[in-house]
Amino acid sequence: MPANPIKTLIILLLILGGAISCSPNPYAATNRFYKRQARTYAKTLLERPSRKQETQPRLHWVGTTNYNMRKPNYVIIHHTAQDSVEQTLRTFTLPRTSVSSHYVIAKNGTVYQMLNDYFRGWHAGAGKWGSNSDINSGSLGIELDNNGLEPFPQAQIDSLISLLKVLKEKYDIPSENFLGHADIAPARKNDPSIFFPWKELADNGFGIWYDDTPDIRNAITKELIVEKDTIRLKETAPPVTTPQDNPVPDFNEQEALKIIGYDISDPKAARKAFKIHYIQQNINDSLNGPEKAILYNIYKKFLHL
Repeated sequence: MPANPIKTLIILLLILGGAISCSPNPYAATNRFYKRQARTYAKTLLERPSRKQETQPRLHWVGTTNYNMRKPNYVIIHHTAQDSVEQTLRTFTLPRTSVSSHYVIAKNGTVYQMLNDYFRGWHAGAGKWGSNSDINSGSLGIELDNNGLEPFPQAQIDSLISLLKVLKEKYDIPSENFLGHADIAPARKNDPSIFFPWKELADNGFGIWYDDTPDIRNAITKELIVEKDTIRLKETAPPVTTPQDNPVPDFNEQEALKIIGYDISDPKAARKAFKIHYIQQNINDSLNGPEKAILYNIYKKFLHL
């Protein structure tokens, strides 16, 4: 007797539904932990002195009407230095790693949010920008799935720019406060690498970029290539001197880097970090003529912020 097609279809749907419902969510446990931890912090925010505490040290609770939540004032951009976005998500959900980020962006542009923006992530580590030596407490961390030796896909950058637009408007983050990990930790880090399109971000309002002047135009001429997990220049040209008709005035390089925000306790590391961000070639700890012109140009912009 032929099977009833409708009955057969219902059975198949039930089997399929059961399979889907039983499919494990690899992040179910960490999601539950996140909710528990968030509830704990919510209770802490609601705490006030008990009646006994108020009477003993002569402490009196008077709730003010004028307050709000602390908000992020910086965005720090990283590359993951790992092999896949799945590996990074796992790294950020293992307690023993003690590292996290607010957002992770995959190569295809998918955005994963891992932490409420108002929570303090563990992404910056020991770092400093200007007088701020606790970057984690006032920043959002964004990790880009990239091993540090390859260009960033446009889909990934497009998603990053879209996310930055939302964050900048929501928290009124100043344009100059969109930074790389290397900027705030020059002696330890090099991310988001020399392949990161800082100029494209600056053109969209995220970061500061230099003006296109004749003395600067000669600086960016060489091609970067990757060989066996190392980045090098295809050819090495002698330093280009600044044209005599547009000389760079004498200025203190270290003072300029300090005004921009770099930690100059290690001057060589600070110069190298500056070059990772703005020069993106010939990454060493010295500055030639056009590179000094770029530094001077950026320095003047920060003086007028």
